Amino acid sequence: MTQTSTASALALNGGTPVAKPSVPFMAPKLHRQDIDAAIAVLESGMLRAAKNCEELEKQFAAKSDAKFGLTCANGTCALQLAYEALLQPGDEVIVPAWTYIATASMLAARGCKLVFCDSLEDTMQVDPKDIEKRITPNTKALAVTHLYGMPVDINSVEAIAKKHNLKVIYDCAQSHLATYNGKGIGAFGNACTYSFYATKNLGTGEGGLVTTNDETTAYDMSLLRSHGETEKYLHERVGYNYRMNDITGAIGLSRLQRLEEETAARRAVADKYDALFADIDAVEAPTRTKGGDSAWHLYSLKLNLDKVSCTRDEFIKALIAEGIPSAVHYPKSLTDQPAFKAHITDHPPVARRLATRVFSIPMHHELTDAQIKQVAEAVAKVAEAYSR
Repeated sequence: MTQTSTASALALNGGTPVAKPSVPFMAPKLHRQDIDAAIAVLESGMLRAAKNCEELEKQFAAKSDAKFGLTCANGTCALQLAYEALLQPGDEVIVPAWTYIATASMLAARGCKLVFCDSLEDTMQVDPKDIEKRITPNTKALAVTHLYGMPVDINSVEAIAKKHNLKVIYDCAQSHLATYNGKGIGAFGNACTYSFYATKNLGTGEGGLVTTNDETTAYDMSLLRSHGETEKYLHERVGYNYRMNDITGAIGLSRLQRLEEETAARRAVADKYDALFADIDAVEAPTRTKGGDSAWHLYSLKLNLDKVSCTRDEFIKALIAEGIPSAVHYPKSLTDQPAFKAHITDHPPVARRLATRVFSIPMHHELTDAQIKQVAEAVAKVAEAYSR
């Protein structure tokens, strides 16, 4: 079959799509028990943060191998609580250029000096060697993201931090229950922040949580979370209202009870994807960090642009037409975001390349074997149509 005839078979060009109906990109729907938990709070009239938030804090921290957990309004607030408790305005902080904007924007909001570092092209996680190159006598901390659910090379990051006496804040917004060398990722760093946004592995609509293993840091963050209040109408410091409500807490606590099972299902999907994509030269499956067990919030492929005659965006347009939804996480390196123009000194090259190559495919705990095969078949079909 010639490339022209292969291209004509694409659904984009009038051919028959691989999947009809489309394969769901995610599975965020609530179960009956989640809804009942929320209704119970509504019927109680105790809507503010109460026993459900407290229990969610305890159980989530324990499952993540952290000592202390604090619920909050969302993942961005979680970052802000950690940054304000641990950093000072003017502190120089190294942060990856390849991450979601909040990891860096909340550092800017804290008044920190941002130094953007690069990532590894295979795992797409932060590059410890590039971190080391960018450390100066003014560096105070590292803000590192476990991107897509995959832990970074924690041993290397922690060794750098110890060598240079730096604090480490891990953005774990996508990495609920990920582990590293058999330990929950909450066991590491000065603080770990999580998002419970609707599409996350543990989604509550909005919501967040921050963990730490230091009692003083936990206390400081608890004050920041609620107007610096130590007792009713006594405020020891300026703080915020970043509290979670108990409706959200109830949904999160209910969903947490099946999160381990759902994470195991995501890992099984990732294993099957890895095997199916191994023989498709046009794409690269995500490389796993040694010692890391990902939560697989996203399964992001990299398009080998030298193997195809299309752009990444053209590739995913064809993929979507085949009934396989796809999204780009992310279309720009943070150093190409106008919001950070005052902080830019250079453009880490791998981050920029990833922005042209990466695309995410369906990943969730409800994917069937048939759907997984449809995804791989569609990727192979589009890759063949656009092959050089």
